[in-house]
Amino acid sequence: MKLRLYHHADGARVAYREAGTGPGLAILHSATLSHREFVPIVEDLAARYRVVLPDLPLHGDSEDRPRHPYTMEWMTEVIAGFVRDTCGPRPLVAGHELGAELALRAAARGLISPARLVLMPSPLHRPPPPRRAWRMAARIGAVPLLDRAVAHGAKLAMRPEVGVRLTAQRNPAARDLVRHAVADAGGNANLARSWAKFARVWPSRGARREALDELAALRCPTLLLWADEDPRHPLETAEEAIDLLDDGQLRVLSKTGFLVAYDDPVGVARELAAFLG
Repeated sequence: MKLRLYHHADGARVAYREAGTGPGLAILHSATLSHREFVPIVEDLAARYRVVLPDLPLHGDSEDRPRHPYTMEWMTEVIAGFVRDTCGPRPLVAGHELGAELALRAAARGLISPARLVLMPSPLHRPPPPRRAWRMAARIGAVPLLDRAVAHGAKLAMRPEVGVRLTAQRNPAARDLVRHAVADAGGNANLARSWAKFARVWPSRGARREALDELAALRCPTLLLWADEDPRHPLETAEEAIDLLDDGQLRVLSKTGFLVAYDDPVGVARELAAFLG
């Protein structure tokens, strides 16, 4: 896959990889990981689409300088600009967890106009999974002299075995996904300070009721592509949301967990191709 850079109007950088030819398909990964979350499905999709895999801000090779606000509104605007620039005015867009939340916000606010939208497991209108320990550790990154220690601690907390536990099939290949996600974290004070900013604004408790209005506001065909063994984002979340969609479908991948593309890459690619056309 080719590595490229998108530069937002405020100077923020979004690194992305692309492969294939055809309609632009942007796939947005989940929090704390990177574009590699969806590498297992690229080969099956690249014959039909130009698959675009960004690293979200604060992730992978993308923006991590602490001069930016890192609010959800800012990240939504940056990703919306990226999608428009790389995939055109009527893009195909898919997202998982944080990526799904950004895609939903951008589409509901009219920042992007997807031809079709795919939302994979995420909290949607339900309370997010507990992140108390992560949030406390991230906030410490704002304390001078402790920022580098926090960055080193991230590598200790995100051990490769975490990736295996995020799959229902206990796929050992997920170790490399986590290893890559924190490869540059050790001693990166800028990254630690930036994550501290994000930790203060990323929702940590309570249902995000505005997601109900966002789902109802969607006017593009939307697929909820869900895992059946992901305790973080149970299937009931999608079952409650499907009736809010003006033009929605729900598909469930059996025997899959949080990392659906590592549990069933063929199934994920098949469902995306069938829905996106």
